Amino acid sequence: MVVLNKIYTKTGDAGETALGDGSRVTKNALRVQSYGTVDETNATVGMARLYAVGELDAQLAMIQNDLFDLGADLCRPDMAKDADADHPPLRMTDAQVSRLETQIDAMTKEVEPLRSFILPGGSALAAHLHLCRTVSRRAERLSVELASAETVNPAAVKYLNRLSDWFFQASRIANDNGKNDVLWVPGANR
Repeated sequence: MVVLNKIYTKTGDAGETALGDGSRVTKNALRVQSYGTVDETNATVGMARLYAVGELDAQLAMIQNDLFDLGADLCRPDMAKDADADHPPLRMTDAQVSRLETQIDAMTKEVEPLRSFILPGGSALAAHLHLCRTVSRRAERLSVELASAETVNPAAVKYLNRLSDWFFQASRIANDNGKNDVLWVPGANR
């Protein structure tokens, strides 16, 4: 249970922040940028949910919760110490990745195969889901960069990779199962 009695702590006034294991790093550290961009992704999902209903909204709610799990995972370095921790750290799992894959496969059955690239847009929900997709791709790039320098849970990186695909297919569902996708016309304005 998290209890926040005070929102500001003043501990970051010198440009540092605490990671999940209590160690302190600069606020521009790659690990902080990675989980910060996951948080940014979560905020874009919240905006998309303003337009979502039914099953798609329920799936987005699950994704928002997963993104908090993912942020908790990324803010806790040194997976080798997980077994010795007083409280086992929250780590992403392959089951969370598999759930996204199952949902992507179900959405793929609902849309016609693409024969053109599509532009971000169409419905308000689709446009917001495309924003979610691009921000999650940035979170993935940062996490991949982090993984090349430090230990990162492989399931965390996999989740981000699948998530952007999920947002793409969901945007097509939001565009009347792809019927209202905005197609790219190469060189149309030359």
